[in-house]
Amino acid sequence: MKKSSLNLKKIIISGYYGFGNFGDEAILGILTEKLRKITPDIRVFSKSPKTTRALYKVQSTLFFCPFQVIFKIMKCDVLISGGGSLLQDVTSLKSLFYYLWVINTALFFRKKVIIFAQGIGPINNKFGAFLTKNTLKKCTLVTVRDEKSLFLLRGWGLNPDLVCDPLFDISLVGSMPSGRVGVQLRDFKTLKENLLIKLAEHINKNFADKEIEIYSFQDSIDFNVCKRFEAILKSINPAIKTTLIYNQTFKNILDRISKLDYMIAMRFHANLVALKYGIKTLAICYDEKVEKLAAEVQIPFVSMLANEDYDYFFTQLKNLDKRKLIEFSNSKHFDWTKIEEVIL
Repeated sequence: MKKSSLNLKKIIISGYYGFGNFGDEAILGILTEKLRKITPDIRVFSKSPKTTRALYKVQSTLFFCPFQVIFKIMKCDVLISGGGSLLQDVTSLKSLFYYLWVINTALFFRKKVIIFAQGIGPINNKFGAFLTKNTLKKCTLVTVRDEKSLFLLRGWGLNPDLVCDPLFDISLVGSMPSGRVGVQLRDFKTLKENLLIKLAEHINKNFADKEIEIYSFQDSIDFNVCKRFEAILKSINPAIKTTLIYNQTFKNILDRISKLDYMIAMRFHANLVALKYGIKTLAICYDEKVEKLAAEVQIPFVSMLANEDYDYFFTQLKNLDKRKLIEFSNSKHFDWTKIEEVIL
């Protein structure tokens, strides 16, 4: 992006920020880095404004302080909503209405609105779907990160742009393997004990000589299942070395991942970052976006049913070509052109 010396814009970013989620925080890091080349006047609505200000060197306002949110929107030029899966009601209907309220407040004050690399839906509430459709039709630019969202919005009569995940644009120094294996887990409704046990057995079988780092990417969701997995692994082999990685900034997590030999991961961004480093990766497909990424890059992946031949997939994992993983990651580029055009 090129910095304009005339009429520097005031930009506000609304999203799932300040909640300690690795993927969202990493995306915010990329977004603020890009926007800073246009303007220094960037504000983020956050659950933890103090933390957000310290991490990204931006202004920040508590996300659920209505009068402050309205006042700051009145003073901005552009609202960026995203990235992530904000416009859905699976998490909660309240969160959907909150993000729509922020967008509609900006539209009411005639601000430009960019929907940034979002996954739209599912939206099961009929009024929620109606409101989302009519809100998005008024936005200046709508970009989505997956084909399901693209087809949904086309069915609503919109013409959004399909973009890759912004994390593909992250700049990473090469990996520095140091005899460690990363395991990234998250709690999920289809995650059963048999998967944790089977995974622990095969990690011990294949990597008992390495240190196992177990990553919690969002402690409120991941920590308990990561701790449970560590206990299972220790029950199988009390001598195996394990480290539970939690309460970390996204930058600290990136640094630790760079030192892994292998990654076994559930979360989409855990898989993506490992691939960016060229780390041999096995995906656990709790969501179709993870399976799609794994199939596209041709890395081994297992389902939540844990009924696959793990010996076969761990052999595949070990035989992956690091150069091909890096080549795939480097072939993906986020297109900032239209976002720049809207802001300038």
